[in-house]
Amino acid sequence: MKAFLLAAGKGTRLRPYTDRQPKCLMPIHGKPLLEIWIELLQGHGVDKVLINTHHLAGQVEMAAKQLRTEKAMDILTVHESELLGNAGTLLANADFIDSGEDFLIVYADNLTDMNLSAMLSLHAEHKAAGHVLTMGLFRTATPEACGIATLNSAQTVIRFVEKPTKPESNLANAGIYVATYNVLETCREIRHTIGPGILDIGFHVLPELVGRMGGYEIKETLIDIGTLDAYEQALEIWPRD
Repeated sequence: MKAFLLAAGKGTRLRPYTDRQPKCLMPIHGKPLLEIWIELLQGHGVDKVLINTHHLAGQVEMAAKQLRTEKAMDILTVHESELLGNAGTLLANADFIDSGEDFLIVYADNLTDMNLSAMLSLHAEHKAAGHVLTMGLFRTATPEACGIATLNSAQTVIRFVEKPTKPESNLANAGIYVATYNVLETCREIRHTIGPGILDIGFHVLPELVGRMGGYEIKETLIDIGTLDAYEQALEIWPRD
């Protein structure tokens, strides 16, 4: 299976750390977040990964090269001189995915030990029901700051709102997806409609997939290390090897 590991963000809320190193290389008890992701993906059957780079790209490319050797894994890097948006990255590298192929999309600034295999199994059920994407979800105490999904009894996403003023649930987008090739087709359609510029999964793509995507609630550890407080929390919670 293939995965997009989205790692191009500037990590401005993690300054001054990210003035010196990209967010995806922030160490968790000595191990870079990127390496934790590669090990998790490989442990659940992913054998080919595409990593996008932008901020301090040379460091990410060097780390990817080292991981490619150490983990004996097919790891590609693509540089974005200007940020494309996460959906823009998918569209710019659509040839990474073969027609009809399912794939993973994960945000590299999340720290998790989730059971990806369980999510993939549920995605197979969702796909059989006609869904084109399965979205990882987690319970949040601050739904106003997140992309929020409302599910029906069949675990179909019947409403998705980015940072709602009146949230209908506390199930938040975790930035972890299993997608069918049809999602790339949707990205192409949206690009044709909105024209050039940033193309974002949360703002542009997911609202178009309401009724055609399922939800998977992540019960394991999941921390977005996008802020200094969250990074410190991750160091407290994450077990040492």
